[in-house]
Amino acid sequence: MSDAMIGYGAKFAIGDGASPEVFDELAEVISITPPSDTIDVVDVTHLQSPDRTREFLAGLRDPGECSFEMNFIPGSDADGVVQGVRDNGGVPVNCRVTFPNGVTWTFSGILTGYEPTVPLEDKMTATVTFKVTGSYTTGTAA
Repeated sequence: MSDAMIGYGAKFAIGDGASPEVFDELAEVISITPPSDTIDVVDVTHLQSPDRTREFLAGLRDPGECSFEMNFIPGSDADGVVQGVRDNGGVPVNCRVTFPNGVTWTFSGILTGYEPTVPLEDKMTATVTFKVTGSYTTGTAA
């Protein structure tokens, strides 16, 4: 039997910066794209590389971006939280993705995009994007 699961029950939350930090779970999130690591590759080929073949070293890890899409409700609590982060002058905030099985990924992120969409005949949505800065940590929801 497979242990696969659907995303129903996942949550996205933004920390308030207090100590201890309290995370605000955003309502009406409809999809989350968690951070995705990439590793830089450094070309270290030299004039005497064996067999005229390029050589490489693993470089720095880039945790990428995290984004989520939510139902856009102007003036809602979720809209207010995101706009507050936008207005804080680019200061990184702590974010947390909670997966349906209770595993969490927590990271510091810089808001790089808040893009509402207002279609004629469909629900309004907004895409929110954070650039992850530093490593993310894995844990379990309390």
